[in-house]
Amino acid sequence: MNDQLNDTLLQWINTLNTPLWDFLVVFLVAVGIFYTLATGAVQIRLFVHSIKVMKGSRKAGDDQHGITPFQAFVTGLASRVGVGNVAGVAIAIAIGGPGAVFWMWLTAFLGMSSAFVESSLAQLFKVRDSQNKQFRGGPAYYISQGLKQKWLGIVFAITLISTYGFVFNAVQANAITGATAHAWGWDKANLVLNLGGFDFVVSWVGICLVVLTGVLIFGGIKRIAKVAETFVPVMAILYLIVALYIAVINYDILPSIFQLVFSKAFEFDAAAGGFFGAMVSMAMMMGIKRGLFSNEAGMGSAPNAAAASDVKHPVNQGLIQMLGVFVDTFVVCTCTAIIILASGLYENAGFEGVTLTQMALESQIGSWGDDFLAIILFMFAFSSVIGNYAYAEGNVQFINNNRRVMFSFRVIVLVMVYIGSIMSVPVIWNLADLFMGVMASINLFAILLLTPFLLMLMKDYSSQLKKGVKEPVFKLDDHPKFKDKVDSDIW
Repeated sequence: MNDQLNDTLLQWINTLNTPLWDFLVVFLVAVGIFYTLATGAVQIRLFVHSIKVMKGSRKAGDDQHGITPFQAFVTGLASRVGVGNVAGVAIAIAIGGPGAVFWMWLTAFLGMSSAFVESSLAQLFKVRDSQNKQFRGGPAYYISQGLKQKWLGIVFAITLISTYGFVFNAVQANAITGATAHAWGWDKANLVLNLGGFDFVVSWVGICLVVLTGVLIFGGIKRIAKVAETFVPVMAILYLIVALYIAVINYDILPSIFQLVFSKAFEFDAAAGGFFGAMVSMAMMMGIKRGLFSNEAGMGSAPNAAAASDVKHPVNQGLIQMLGVFVDTFVVCTCTAIIILASGLYENAGFEGVTLTQMALESQIGSWGDDFLAIILFMFAFSSVIGNYAYAEGNVQFINNNRRVMFSFRVIVLVMVYIGSIMSVPVIWNLADLFMGVMASINLFAILLLTPFLLMLMKDYSSQLKKGVKEPVFKLDDHPKFKDKVDSDIW
């Protein structure tokens, strides 16, 4: 991409990003604190119970048109566990310093409650697809039903389609091409064609990604769920094994690494600027931005996968998706942070995104680490592409469930995968921040207004657990006050 055009785009995007994120950093934390208190710290109180629910969720439900809760969990995790866990953590540490990791943890801890809320609401307000009878739902649906604001549901759907279907998939493709370029020099295989006075870049890696993505996204949500169910656990385990090995060989410096994270988290000498000034450090800003990109808690994305599953009680899927936030940040992102901080290379500003993680990994396990991460990152990023698509597809159906519209949408997704493979790192990440911020703002306001529905679900679930019911079952008829407000024949 032309350098001048690149700089102009970056300037425009940052002009919008600065005030948006000044507000969102505070709002995101405030909502997380509110729901942590409102749910009685559900992320702590029912954490062990959520693991039990997840373990028993592989079994298909009574409705053959829904995917299993575990498939919904790994589809959500497929989107969560991606470039944000590798390149995102690296960018957060490179710009915000080691203290950014603390703010990623805090965002995840508070976000677990927000994730629980949004996924429980998505289950309550889910609907059946008129064509194939599969479940679908998410913020667009609970905004339209619960708040009776169809127009706002459409606005949210458009932001999600733009964010996940287009921009985030471009980010994932960008990371794959960057990793393969660093590991194997595949960027040298690009051709530049001059057509009509304009230079067009031909990226063979980008073309391959388009073909692979096309095969999956034209297969629908069930194919995506089946691929994710196999794909996600394998890639995560491989990455965690290597990270655990690095932690073991650096066990003597682990205490100092964690001490560095906590001590640098509260240094406000490098303010992020904007309206809040010195209240927000660069570590805090980058930690929350990259934390939200990685775990997606409260953003309104995972509820789209959560709504597709067949469960006996909406809270069940809320608990399972809450666990996804924990795995994403406290496990996978922490592993990346240990790799980078143990290497000490984060102070070298010459490394961008995934390249920093590759260099750090290579310094710890040798030259094969570069190749290993390129392969793992491909698995991470590609699983995110198909997970992101699954989210966007449901929202396209919400606006217009038409075969031609769906075909056109899929073609644009493939175009954005290709464009992402040739864009610069700063532009693509800042563009992702902008779309992510708008989407999260709408969703957070919506779930706050729908809090009475959440409290009803929590009370119903908790009362059944206290009575000794092993698998609580939700019946809308038991709640006449809310029956007329939920347009559903499912519950």
